[in-house]
Amino acid sequence: MNSRDEIILLLHGNALSRLPVFGVLPALTARGLRAENVRYNETHTDADKMARAASSTFELFGFESAVVPFDLCVEAEALGCAVDFQTDIDAFIAPTIESRITNYDFSFPEVARAGRIPLVADAIRKLKTRVGEKIAVGAFITGPYTLGWQLFGAEKWFEFVGAGLVPARRLQNFAEWLARIGNYYRDAGADFITVHEMGGSPQVIGAARFREVVKPALQKLFARLKPPRVLSVCGDTNAIVRDLAECGANAINVDHRNDLARTRRELPNTILLGNYDPVGLLSHGNVEDIARAVEKIAQDGADAIVAGCDLYPEIPEENMRVLVASPHSLVVK
Repeated sequence: MNSRDEIILLLHGNALSRLPVFGVLPALTARGLRAENVRYNETHTDADKMARAASSTFELFGFESAVVPFDLCVEAEALGCAVDFQTDIDAFIAPTIESRITNYDFSFPEVARAGRIPLVADAIRKLKTRVGEKIAVGAFITGPYTLGWQLFGAEKWFEFVGAGLVPARRLQNFAEWLARIGNYYRDAGADFITVHEMGGSPQVIGAARFREVVKPALQKLFARLKPPRVLSVCGDTNAIVRDLAECGANAINVDHRNDLARTRRELPNTILLGNYDPVGLLSHGNVEDIARAVEKIAQDGADAIVAGCDLYPEIPEENMRVLVASPHSLVVK
């Protein structure tokens, strides 16, 4: 059984005898981009460059997954938003929404012909050819609440939600369409789908609103997604870990603001992924900090060493190597 087989087994709910180091969100490095002679801001609109960039983290460092796409704008763009890919800036600045929609007067297009969705599917197929026999290839989609944020902008979306102007059926419709995208990526060869509901974090909207607004839409989305399915929510999620477990995912990814040991006590039978800080620790910490953090994550009960969000590419090479190597000496509880 190789790394890919083990991670798929894990994401289907089976604990492993080791702690793999992989990601359920994008994991690019500046070193990998240089090795492929690819600029970061070119990867979003070119399937070949996207696949090469995604695979480079495994090929250089042994990181055990490759996930596409690399930005949060794919779904909003497919629904009519214009995207600024920052191509005039040679820096690691993610694409942003340049112009947003103003009302709900839009239809949900066929995903196979909508925006960059087919380009991402093509990148998945290229990844499967390049590294897919060795490591898990994943894709991520936004959560329904995060999609609303992207479509209308954070301020306007919060106003809508706060005033009760977002009927539940709107988020349910988002969920149904997002599930079609996720399943389209699975059909293209993705081994797992991550739903990244960063905008619906209780640290942003509060636990009560998460339960009232976000959770029902996530449940609908996961009910329609082919397994294995991962739920990723940023921020302090301590107040809603049981709610996360009730959304229907096969595994839950939490970030460094989650009390992982407490979450493990509350969810003893859930596959938990986490929870190092990709910026403060991996990009700006030292190798000793990383080794200690990995050991603590293992002690706290994680089933795999996973960042709570996507990696920031400016990562010292020695930090990346220590991250991947550190779990080898640890004993899984």
